[in-house]
Amino acid sequence: MLGFELDFWDYVTFAALAFLGIAFLCALVFVLGLPGRIAIARKHPDADAVNIMAWAGALAAVPWIQAFIWAFKPTNIIDIRRFPAAEAIAIDENIARLKGQSKPKDTPHEPPRTETSA
Repeated sequence: MLGFELDFWDYVTFAALAFLGIAFLCALVFVLGLPGRIAIARKHPDADAVNIMAWAGALAAVPWIQAFIWAFKPTNIIDIRRFPAAEAIAIDENIARLKGQSKPKDTPHEPPRTETSA
């Protein structure tokens, strides 16, 4: 090969380097997805946009930092298209969709449904 033989310590070095590389990639994926997970946990109304901006801003640091700050932005919103209870239900449905759930676990803002027979 190159004039020398590989021994046990060479293989240990290769294994350690591979482990460090995999650990670095796992840490990178964790950090890049952090703004999206924070926004989902805080029930941010723009959680999907924060998540996309965090992943898209991975190459340039400024968009990722802006997504991180946006994830912590207070979410008191006034939307003239819906009443506050309807907006809260829409946010809960969006968060459930982002988490991969079919329906939100608990929707305290949703009024109880009563079935009437006609």
